[in-house]
Amino acid sequence: MRHALFCTAIALILVACGEAAEPGATAASTSHRAAPAGDHVFDPRITAEDFAAHVKVLSSDAFGGRAPGSEGERLTGDYLVAQFQRLGLQPGNGDSWFQDVAMVETTLDEAASHASISAGGDHRRLEFGTATVLATRSGEPRVAVEASEMVFVGYGVNAPEAGWNDYAGLDVRGKTVVILVNDPGFHAGDESLFSGRKMTYYGRWTYKFEEAARQGAAAALLVHDDAGAGYGWEVVRNSWSGTRYDLPPATDPDPRLPVQGWLGADAAAQLFAAAGLDFAAQRAAAGTHGFTAVDLGDATFSATLVSNIANSGSRNFVARLPGSERPGEAIVYTAHWDHLGDHGGPAEDHVYNGAIDNATGVAGVLEIAEAFTAQDPAARRSVLFLLVTLEESGLLGSQYYAAAPVVPLADTVAVVNLDAMPVLGPTRDLVVIGLGNSELDAVLRPIAEAQGRVLVEEEGIEKGFFFRSDHFNFARHGVPALYAKGGIDHIERGADYGRQLQAEYGRRHYHQPSDEFDPAWDLRGVVQDLQALHGVGRELAGGEAWPNYVAGNPFRVARDAARAGR
Repeated sequence: MRHALFCTAIALILVACGEAAEPGATAASTSHRAAPAGDHVFDPRITAEDFAAHVKVLSSDAFGGRAPGSEGERLTGDYLVAQFQRLGLQPGNGDSWFQDVAMVETTLDEAASHASISAGGDHRRLEFGTATVLATRSGEPRVAVEASEMVFVGYGVNAPEAGWNDYAGLDVRGKTVVILVNDPGFHAGDESLFSGRKMTYYGRWTYKFEEAARQGAAAALLVHDDAGAGYGWEVVRNSWSGTRYDLPPATDPDPRLPVQGWLGADAAAQLFAAAGLDFAAQRAAAGTHGFTAVDLGDATFSATLVSNIANSGSRNFVARLPGSERPGEAIVYTAHWDHLGDHGGPAEDHVYNGAIDNATGVAGVLEIAEAFTAQDPAARRSVLFLLVTLEESGLLGSQYYAAAPVVPLADTVAVVNLDAMPVLGPTRDLVVIGLGNSELDAVLRPIAEAQGRVLVEEEGIEKGFFFRSDHFNFARHGVPALYAKGGIDHIERGADYGRQLQAEYGRRHYHQPSDEFDPAWDLRGVVQDLQALHGVGRELAGGEAWPNYVAGNPFRVARDAARAGR
């Protein structure tokens, strides 16, 4: 059967969406008319034309950068529900297409806020966006840290299983901790420390703030460097500007820092110099066994953050294709629909369209969903199509889902995540982020080989990509996770060409307004990627296997415990 859909946001608003759904509305109480015949005719197969049609709508200026809680979210939700209905899927959360996610919106008033460091008799104001970016997770309209003593805690890691604790013997209550991004051993390239240059969860900025909060710090400042973070300062600045989002404490009761943020490399070097310390030497020391935290002399940090606080909500969108024989077991396909919104201001282009990040992932899930509805035989297990919110704010939508899953995680066979699909054309390699983690590699490998492709580990293993997308919240609970996409070894132009395009996206478009749909994209490779990822789900949904993490992987313990009672 062929399906049809409009290609513009105006047509979507006027024809496909009907009335806007109220928060908490269900399929029973809100009618969404499926898209009628229009400019684009959909094919039940995975095609480049269908994929492009989805991306073009979702990343249009009319959607305003798809910020959670915005008009762009409403338009996105209407679009997704229209697609789910067009495909004949069922609501995934009982009789609702939605999973409501409570959130706290915090918008820093930079004009009314200030931050500074005093050290060695020098008082230096920290300019927002240049020397620092700061935020609060407290939900309070005003927070202040006054003359807080500063201490350098190296990489800020407390890992008992590795015999490593940067907080050993240290009381940081009321203090400001200064932390390096990435893992011990990263800058020295020491493979004996953690995973050497390959980032572990301890290297992620989210973990470092969480640990600092558990230790009782008043504030935490991460020292940015391009190599350690895996992205430039402009990404930090853009990601932390505008409105930030969080789950309310009732949903996420773990300790939170009153003030957290990043310190630019130049500002950090000035801080250490004022304290009479050589920053490079201290960074080297932090990557050695036996490192001891260092008081930064008489240095103190002060900050007053004035923010506009709003309690609101966002949504995960979820649809279900019931299994014909074992509907209580499910394979989950997920992608995040949110992006950075419209930053306004004098800039000519202030809409962060998020075409690659992550309209491509959403389009991919929709294409795979359509392939499942058309496949014969039908899936014996259920397949969930979960499009989550608040990924750009710390994977919060998937964190909420993992705490309140519509299918128990113990009965979730696997999760397949799509995030920022490459659009450079067909490649000989298929990248598995976190290759070797789970038995899902063995499911994907013969599918890739049939395409003439080989599975490879991601380049930039120091950037921690496995911990930077929504499958990670499933992995933490033991659900085997596959995060795979096309590689760089272009079949016609070679690896240098693919590497150049990948680097150009990271340098010029990632988290920039220029991440826009381009009709010149070569989508042949995306089609292959989606066919391969559909193939993994098709095999799992048609069989009885319960894949696991490999022996020795830290997530296997949770999987074994979850499945033990089944």
